[in-house]
Amino acid sequence: MKLHSTIVGEGKPLLILHGFLGMSDNWRTLGREFAEAGYQVHLIDQRNHGRSPHSEEFNYLVLAKDVKEYIDTHSLENCILLGHSMGGKTAMTAACLFPHVVEKLIVVDIAPRYYAPHHQQILEGLNALDAAELSSRGDAEDLLANYVKEEGVRLFLLKNLYWKTKGKLALRMNLPALERNIEALGEKLPDDYRFSGPTLFIKGERSDYITSEDEKEISKHFPSSKIVSIPGSGHWVHAENKDGFYAAVMQFL
Repeated sequence: MKLHSTIVGEGKPLLILHGFLGMSDNWRTLGREFAEAGYQVHLIDQRNHGRSPHSEEFNYLVLAKDVKEYIDTHSLENCILLGHSMGGKTAMTAACLFPHVVEKLIVVDIAPRYYAPHHQQILEGLNALDAAELSSRGDAEDLLANYVKEEGVRLFLLKNLYWKTKGKLALRMNLPALERNIEALGEKLPDDYRFSGPTLFIKGERSDYITSEDEKEISKHFPSSKIVSIPGSGHWVHAENKDGFYAAVMQFL
């Protein structure tokens, strides 16, 4: 599958994978900063998200294969993979399956364990948006506010809106396929998956996605890993403490 991406900068390839219901645009500001630091940054839309193609197939194996195909298509070597949440699981899977093309791995606020589905309220809100005849972004935000109370999360989700035709807003993501495959989103990393290259797990100080109980499982799959907590941040670490996040990544690199 030919993934859509934005490429900025020159140097060692740094591939950034967004989280569930996100897209590459969410990482534009940080992407520019990494590019200024001497990296060729690839901001990638994963399948069924952003401007990448839609597909009924959606699980971490196909997402990881998409990344490998992307690396091959762009003739990249010694890549650094950075993924947030769902993108972190994709990055973990790709690093374990294709270690010869991955030099370093950065996983943001997700562990290799199973997570129960927990996006129901957000999906209800997005379905309401999808069904509505929206003619302004303000109308969309008012409607979504009935389902999603946190303004930051609402603004993040509303980035998925685009003008499909004159006066008609629509969602970029493939919402039906994502809903049908919601169970696959929480799947744990298979027991025999290993990546021995340098690995950094970044957790949000206020997030419960990575707990102390996860440390043993993390070191089993990623023996050369370390975990860093970013103060004053929850699950959206890179947005909630951008400077702290950037500093942690650059120190690791």
